[in-house]
Amino acid sequence: MKTFKQHKYQWLISALIILVAIGLGTAIYKTQKPPATTNTSDHEIKTHYAEWQAAYLRGQHSKYVLTTSTGKPQTLSEAQGYGMLITVMAANHQLATQRTFNQLTRYYLAHRLSVANPLMAWRQTEKNGQMQSASNERTSATDGDLDIAYALILADQQWGSRGQYNYRRLAKQLISAIKTHEINATTHLPLVGEWATTASTVNLVRPSDLMTAYFRKFASYTHDGSWTRVAQNSQTALQKLSAAHATGLMADFVTVSGTKLKLGMVHAKQVASAHDNQYAYNACRIPWRVAYDYQLSESRTSKKIVQKMLTFFTRQNKITAIYTLNGKAVTKTANQAFTTPIVYAAQATGNQVLTKRYPTALSTKIETHNYYPATIHMLMLVMSGEIGK
Repeated sequence: MKTFKQHKYQWLISALIILVAIGLGTAIYKTQKPPATTNTSDHEIKTHYAEWQAAYLRGQHSKYVLTTSTGKPQTLSEAQGYGMLITVMAANHQLATQRTFNQLTRYYLAHRLSVANPLMAWRQTEKNGQMQSASNERTSATDGDLDIAYALILADQQWGSRGQYNYRRLAKQLISAIKTHEINATTHLPLVGEWATTASTVNLVRPSDLMTAYFRKFASYTHDGSWTRVAQNSQTALQKLSAAHATGLMADFVTVSGTKLKLGMVHAKQVASAHDNQYAYNACRIPWRVAYDYQLSESRTSKKIVQKMLTFFTRQNKITAIYTLNGKAVTKTANQAFTTPIVYAAQATGNQVLTKRYPTALSTKIETHNYYPATIHMLMLVMSGEIGK
């Protein structure tokens, strides 16, 4: 009996030791894991949304995001995606935005490539009082389609799909079209558009289109496992691109080919601008895209990719527009399209250095005559407001 009691007490003591160790380990992990932080308030989002809406939303029955400050009014599918994301996310901050979202949805529907192919035409310009696409503009840009599809999913989750528009059906139709027309069948990565089917374009990739968070959501929302493969390959490509340079910076465009996702570089002016091979006006969105995946999934891989980029920016005296991949600043000018995604990413991943260095980057006044930085600024503000919720 004495031996049994000794063994019983030894067992109890061992169990207590294990429980204490687990508790200490959990406490240490939570202490070491930097908390995501944001000071963004509903009041700030309301104020900025009103400013952004007044400056950039146009139209009555249907609405679009104005991308030009001079000349004929113009918009892009990219802008429509941003506008729809901003508007549906603003609804989480005591703003009644469904009517506006429906107006933006109506514009998207009017400018699909066709009823059978719901990808959006990439650009429209006002002509004779109507927003129209020229024949060479009736092709798609994948980034805009991805944002529109994701915004429709958020709308379904926010308001349901029994109202004026069945957001769920529209989202699934668009996601299906993206899969059919805008995903490379070999690499399982996004094409830059449905037009990119030739030998010289089919392997082009905009790294900012590697929206792992979206692809995870598409998989669960549609119950289509092929999107999991797209998410996995996107993350693998991002890892390879991050490892390619000490800065962790990535270019506006690269090539990715074959089942092993072999990386290649593009040269200046090969695709869209003299900065195609630099961290420029497409690539500046990468910190936000990857940090958003970490915010939603807590992916360690996504966090590591973002942290490497943020480490580079902590070493800069200020964030400016456009860098070579080795980290040389190409301009001396600051631009909110570059600054605000980095600040949002810092908040989402708990980088206190950058969060404290740029405390007013998101709360500063919205620019009223420069669509791209102003709209990315607005989007980063509403996404910042989602941290921790």
